[in-house]
Amino acid sequence: MGRHSLPDQYGAGGSDPRPRARRRTVAIATVLVLTVAGGTAAAVQSGLLSFGASCRDDAVDLKLAASPDMAPALRAAAERARDDSLTSDGRCVDVEVTAQDSYKLADTLLAGGKTDVQVWVPDSEVWIERVSGSTKATEVTPAGSVASSPVGVAMVPAAAKSLGWPKKTYSWIELVGAGMQDDSLKLGGADPSRSATGLLALTQLAAGAGKIKGGETQAAAMMKTLSQRTSDSDTQVLDTLPRDSSGTEQGNPKRNQALILSEQAAFAYNDSADGDGLDLFYPKDGSPRLDYPYALVDQAGLSTDESRAALRFVNYLRKPEQQRLLEKYGFRTSDDEVPQTLVTQAGGSKPQPYTRAALQPASETALQEALGTWTITVQSARITTVVDASSSMSELVEGTGQSRMDVTKASLLQALATFTPEDEIGLWEFSTKLDGDKDYRVLVPTGRLGDSGDGGTQRDKLSAAFSGLTPVPNGATGLYDTTLAAYKEATASYAEGKFNALVVLTDGVNQDPGSISRGALINRLQQLTDPDRPVPLIMIAVGPDADRAEAQQIAQATGGTGQEVSDPAEIHEVILKAIVAAGAQGSGLG
Repeated sequence: MGRHSLPDQYGAGGSDPRPRARRRTVAIATVLVLTVAGGTAAAVQSGLLSFGASCRDDAVDLKLAASPDMAPALRAAAERARDDSLTSDGRCVDVEVTAQDSYKLADTLLAGGKTDVQVWVPDSEVWIERVSGSTKATEVTPAGSVASSPVGVAMVPAAAKSLGWPKKTYSWIELVGAGMQDDSLKLGGADPSRSATGLLALTQLAAGAGKIKGGETQAAAMMKTLSQRTSDSDTQVLDTLPRDSSGTEQGNPKRNQALILSEQAAFAYNDSADGDGLDLFYPKDGSPRLDYPYALVDQAGLSTDESRAALRFVNYLRKPEQQRLLEKYGFRTSDDEVPQTLVTQAGGSKPQPYTRAALQPASETALQEALGTWTITVQSARITTVVDASSSMSELVEGTGQSRMDVTKASLLQALATFTPEDEIGLWEFSTKLDGDKDYRVLVPTGRLGDSGDGGTQRDKLSAAFSGLTPVPNGATGLYDTTLAAYKEATASYAEGKFNALVVLTDGVNQDPGSISRGALINRLQQLTDPDRPVPLIMIAVGPDADRAEAQQIAQATGGTGQEVSDPAEIHEVILKAIVAAGAQGSGLG
């Protein structure tokens, strides 16, 4: 993503072009001198002079949408900018700040919707990346970060003391696990699909789980427990704390004694608390950080004056006086120096590792996998996977020394590990004439992973079946008949209350001349689709010979999506991404 360059006179090292009101007499005298020298116009245009109230007659008006936690601080900064007569090219800059949940504005921009804001300050780069990753979205152009706040676990004092706060330190998986082991310590958080705080913590939890034996299963169990105590958004999380220290409130099953919170949220809560505030644990394996990016919205649609004024304001926010203002609201403005008063007010104390260097931002893949795992863990899924076993799957994947089938199997096994015992998964393979006249064969009927029978659990059977997938010599691709048969089965066996989906992977186009036509297939899929019992088809075109456009056309007939991967190793990520997308659209929720 590109970065704006500030005009030379707005550079961070330049002088401040904002004379205060009390200096107006000096400013007027300076204007007279410059007039005699013939330099007034240049001085005014550069923004080096302000005429006080007169510049407000033609002010540049900016509307800035900020996450609810950041909005009060930016509103105070905007008011200070007005008092300081902040100018851009000789015109006053008038910033109107409104609070808006980051996920809501992200959804609007993702849909390419119109908004009346010129500047957006969400709580995390997560939202900028999500919007920028779509070609249909309204453009957002980041211009750096204005502050940061680490994410940790805040607890009421009694709960924190029971865990040895502040002397004892914990990893993310240990902190979340503590909430599962003690009925009196309930942990809550915000929905990761709507909260960057929740998503960043979830991603760190998943990363920690990946380093220990059996960690994936343990993390899935933790997510399941956490999902039962999830609030819709960050603004609602704090309402789940006990209202007082009475036994009634402390024992209320709807109350949480611990919350996944940002340092700033704990700071603000403690600042307004009548009694005891919260104590804050900073996980020893690192605290991900909200980074509050400052972004221009629909830059191409902004006037030059609006663009320059927006950049002028962000540079103003980086001045020492405004940095101290942000710190007063509980935000960090430096990675090197952490104000002790800020940490103390947020409930932090040594030896909690609150000065630890910020973690590197999680990759888009890690975020997507964590959110995908959350989606299927929270709701449970019923997914039938249909894999192409035609002879072309034996071709080598460049640079790996492995066949398409080998890499596909490894990716599917990785995806299988993210599902819980409550999920229902099945496996079909297809080529041509695999079972009599049928182009497909059911290897493992769709069933609950935790169920046991001859040959072990359903998970064991699937692991063995995935591992045993082999390309059929001289086998062609019977895509259309297989897709129709599998979709009929998926809709007929629909499971209420689960995420129902059909995943079809193919590395080529239909090669069965006696099969149903593409047009007839699409018509039949549309007839089988029931909005009240949705089963989105996720069709994944693997490799250079597959047709992404066709996959998209067929999948859309069911409310699903067509995906394309050049490397079969990406299948795991793509499946999770498609599941998240279907869940977000509501098309896959039963």
